[in-house]
Amino acid sequence: MEENEKLVREIRDFVNSRWTLGPTHGVGHWDRVYANGRQLLTDGVNPLVVGLFAYLHDSCREDDGFDYEHGPRAAAWIATLRDNYLKDLSDQEFTMLQEACRLHTTTHRTGNPTVDACFDSDRLDLWRVGIRPDPTRMATEKGKEIAMHTDYDEIFHDFGIIEI
Repeated sequence: MEENEKLVREIRDFVNSRWTLGPTHGVGHWDRVYANGRQLLTDGVNPLVVGLFAYLHDSCREDDGFDYEHGPRAAAWIATLRDNYLKDLSDQEFTMLQEACRLHTTTHRTGNPTVDACFDSDRLDLWRVGIRPDPTRMATEKGKEIAMHTDYDEIFHDFGIIEI
């Protein structure tokens, strides 16, 4: 297993071991965000940051509702992981990861390909709560393409989800 993949797996297991909320923002969602992130990898996108974001962005939620401060809390909390789990990240990677976590619910686009891919990896999983991902609200061209060409009607049907 590649070293980056090993770190992402360790973070997944660590965050999952301390998760107390239900599945809406839990490991199933994180795994889909990770898979979405893999699809969004293009030149200039850091795969390690995108992978870590998948498992850290909702790690400090207080509930499954409208917890608007969970991103900034996650960004602050991952600073406590800097000297152990995240010790091998460059300063630039660490800063991008914190920025992506902090801004993922409040910012449409940053212009940073890695941070924007993080945003879209999460937005492409909105279907799980009955929200059809909107191509015009994606931060990356690849995210727009995926949102435009995904059959959300079929997904809603297959998972028994009622669209909001």
